[in-house]
Amino acid sequence: MDRFLYIAMTGAKETLRAQGVNNHNLANAGTSGFRADLTAFQSRAVAGSGYASRAYATNATVGWDRTQGALQATGRDLDVAINGEGWIAVQGRDGREAYTRAGDLRVDPAGILMTGAGHPVLGDGGPIAIPPHASLVIGADGTVSIVPLGQGPETTANIGRIKLVNPPPETLERGPDGLFRTRDGVDAPADAAVTLVGGALESSNVNVADALVNMIELARQFDLQVKAMKTADDTATASAQLLRM
Repeated sequence: MDRFLYIAMTGAKETLRAQGVNNHNLANAGTSGFRADLTAFQSRAVAGSGYASRAYATNATVGWDRTQGALQATGRDLDVAINGEGWIAVQGRDGREAYTRAGDLRVDPAGILMTGAGHPVLGDGGPIAIPPHASLVIGADGTVSIVPLGQGPETTANIGRIKLVNPPPETLERGPDGLFRTRDGVDAPADAAVTLVGGALESSNVNVADALVNMIELARQFDLQVKAMKTADDTATASAQLLRM
């Protein structure tokens, strides 16, 4: 009965882990540019003496959904969305180059172009600094142009270009901060083929209906595993009573 109880216990634990990933996806259904995590259950043989048919379940994150989210027009000059494949290069909290699809940009009080999450947007020579300006426009190729404060449109000047990259998806991994980085730690090169759509944001690619159905299914699986643990305990109690006779 101890093996039965162990298998039911591991099943419940791994179901809770899968539920955590699913709930994380649901919580980010409204996050711009979010990529849903993908998980999968696997069967593992129980090591040690016993029947070869003894197996338990494990759950692990197997990657992320590469599907592009829908583009939503906002009309805001600093909102940009990747048109197709590609990423916006930003500087993570650790100082390393990282990548995001969230294009809700802003200029902080120090004049640095930032994402909505507070990560500096990188250009050819590091974070992009924005001088005092009357207007700001971001082109499809990532070029940042401004009209200097107190000047007319004829004085429009290019002050930098957002680094846009498109490394192979299998070379990227998501960090605890939600940003993607290359597995080998080497910065991805700029890719001129990546383009932006101005005045728009990419929505999360989480399918809310599927996530809700999955949440219900996982809750039922967890309940089944708990019932199995109760059955194992009842069976062990009955066996102990028989041995006392």
